[in-house]
Amino acid sequence: MSPTHAASLVNMTGFVAGIVLYAMLLVMVLRARSSELDRRGRIDSLLVLTALLGLVWNTEAFVNYGLRDFGVAPMPLFAQAMAYAALGLLPAVVVHSVLRAGLAKLTSTATLVLIVAAYTLSVAAMAIHIASALRGAVVPAPAGLRLLTYGFVALVLPLAFATRGQPGARRALWMTALAVFALSALHLSEHERPERTWPAELIGHHSSLPIALSILYQEYPFTLADAFLKRALALLALMTAALLSYVTLAEFGTFNAGGAAANVAALVFLGVSLCAALLYPALVRASTWFVDSVVLRRVDYDQLRATIARRLNDVDTPEEALDVSCAVIGPALSATEIVWEDTERQTDTAGLAVVHVPSRGISADVVVPTTDQPRFSIAVRGLRGGRRLLSDDVAMLESVAQLVARRVDVLRMERERSERNIREEEIRRLASEAELRALRAQINPHFLFNALTTIGHLIEAAPDRALTTLLRLTELLRRVLRSDGRFSTLGAEISLVTAYLEVERARFEERLTVEIDVPTSLQAATIPPLMLQPLVENAIKHGIAPFRRRGHLILHAHLERLDARDSALVVTVQDSGPGLGSVDGDARRRAGVGLNNIEERLMRMYGEDASLRLSSTAGVGTTAELRVPFRRSSSEVLPSARRAPW
Repeated sequence: MSPTHAASLVNMTGFVAGIVLYAMLLVMVLRARSSELDRRGRIDSLLVLTALLGLVWNTEAFVNYGLRDFGVAPMPLFAQAMAYAALGLLPAVVVHSVLRAGLAKLTSTATLVLIVAAYTLSVAAMAIHIASALRGAVVPAPAGLRLLTYGFVALVLPLAFATRGQPGARRALWMTALAVFALSALHLSEHERPERTWPAELIGHHSSLPIALSILYQEYPFTLADAFLKRALALLALMTAALLSYVTLAEFGTFNAGGAAANVAALVFLGVSLCAALLYPALVRASTWFVDSVVLRRVDYDQLRATIARRLNDVDTPEEALDVSCAVIGPALSATEIVWEDTERQTDTAGLAVVHVPSRGISADVVVPTTDQPRFSIAVRGLRGGRRLLSDDVAMLESVAQLVARRVDVLRMERERSERNIREEEIRRLASEAELRALRAQINPHFLFNALTTIGHLIEAAPDRALTTLLRLTELLRRVLRSDGRFSTLGAEISLVTAYLEVERARFEERLTVEIDVPTSLQAATIPPLMLQPLVENAIKHGIAPFRRRGHLILHAHLERLDARDSALVVTVQDSGPGLGSVDGDARRRAGVGLNNIEERLMRMYGEDASLRLSSTAGVGTTAELRVPFRRSSSEVLPSARRAPW
């Protein structure tokens, strides 16, 4: 490859890259202006001026230097003078951009002096170029180029002092851009030599490239890296591979061969080109990894989404879900502030997140698309290091908003289900308590009626003992009517039964003997109130009262082990009556208020875990066995019941 061909290749590539860079800058500025949330904002005229100046220079230079080897005539001298005037204004724009912060006003006289000096140098050089063109002299004018070289070299030191607080990478970039421009202007100030080389062309005609990169890095660093650098690196690697292949084949004289050898050379070059094309996807992936991991130091968003999804599974409230998401998103986006709040904003489509990105991509409002109100929005503010939100950042925010919305919906459903279950359980509990109170209310009149019958009999049969018995009955009734809790203790129930039996002994005298055998260790066992008294009363009524002979009643309690954890309290009431047949037993169960009442209460309080069974043996008597789950009460244990027969 001849030096002239290499120089032409460099010019073509450099000017096309310059056009692309400045066109990208112009598009980004205008796109930010057209943002829905920033249509009333000010347009950045400095960036628009930069883009237009760069496009003018690179377009004119592309025609004059890139296409001249293809027989295209150069542009008129005045057009060339305007192109060099545009190139001369670019370093002044760099100085202006370096000394400002966004659209903010300048803050000191020193910065204003530096900016005025930079524009004065550029305007003076522009006047020299235009005057030279009007005279029909050489364009570019050497005097104008030397003025730019010496002037901006002189501005570097005071400019470096004025920007001493800026990050080192940013300062190094614009200082390099100005140094390259000064070197380029110095080179162009000399007449072009007949023999062109690609280093000379690169230095002389492409100083606008580092200027464009400097401007883009200061204003849109993340967009520059994401939208340009990734593709530029991949294309550069591809072009380098193709160029090296071409140069290698040219060195061996492959393209100078004739006949069949020329066809082989063409096939070889075609094969190399196809291999380079096949390598392009891998080059794109490698450049993307390099820019994201090394240049931008961006978080792996797939891993970030997995982390948020995992942490969302551990939260219990919508507020915690939003806090977790903000805590993870903030560092990943280098945001100084990220908060959430309630919002009435609707999503544009059902169930899809909406991310509103204001102008310049330095903030975002993310609507979390929950199914029901209230909905939430996440505000991302104050991106550090000149960062801008890019397309993959927006996609990440959308996916995170979807994850949060679904988790919030699940938490709300679980809470509603829990509240509904609590309400239903409360309704069932109240209904059960109402039914139990009704059953208790049923047993109290029944007991009172039998007690009054006994008192009436005592008044007629034994008037001298009527008062003592009445006092005992009063105490007994007081205990019965006061026992309105859900549970009592076995000791308290035995005490109640003992008081009842004392009243009955006044009636039966020597005809009734009683034996109570309840271990002290079981006195604190819980049992529903008024369970034993109806059994004792039933035994006396059917097993002892109808007969003139002496009757015997035994009340016994013991603990029965069911398994390693559970036990059952078993209480038996046995009389010495003649016993009952199965038919008579069923009829008594249906007719008796007390037995039916006990069975109903056991079923509602314990279900299948409790039971009441009647068994009878002819000539021996009838036994009622009450079985309930053993639970120990925390209340004080009553004194043990008497074990000796009365």
